[in-house]
Amino acid sequence: MWNEFKQFALRGNVVDLAIGIIIGAAFSKIVDSLVGDIFMPVVGAVTGGLDFSNYFTALSGDVTAASLEEAKNQGAVLAWGSFITAAINFIIIAWILFLLVKGMNRLRRTEDAKTGTADKPPEVPADVKLLTEIRDLMKTGRSL
Repeated sequence: MWNEFKQFALRGNVVDLAIGIIIGAAFSKIVDSLVGDIFMPVVGAVTGGLDFSNYFTALSGDVTAASLEEAKNQGAVLAWGSFITAAINFIIIAWILFLLVKGMNRLRRTEDAKTGTADKPPEVPADVKLLTEIRDLMKTGRSL
């Protein structure tokens, strides 16, 4: 069992996935900072002080605080401003990943065009060709 686990854990795909997750977590922190520290203050300056992160709706009559952090300590709140900020984070991450995949696809097409492998179907292995011929012969009722 140990050898099987070791073989699984050291397989290239698992290591690549782990690296991707770690880089994704770091990338998420960068985007959070981009949105919270750069994008949202600009939106706030353009809209006259609008700051989504502190917007909330009190779900309890006990909540009288003006800031979200204090309101959470007083009772139940619907922090819809935090949701808007998270949605903006998601849109930015999705856009950047879209551009990254688009660029990778463009590079792949360029490399395929250089090597002449673009739109070329993969070669069928000899055993598959033989089995296809046998199947076709069997359909027609002829023997080998």
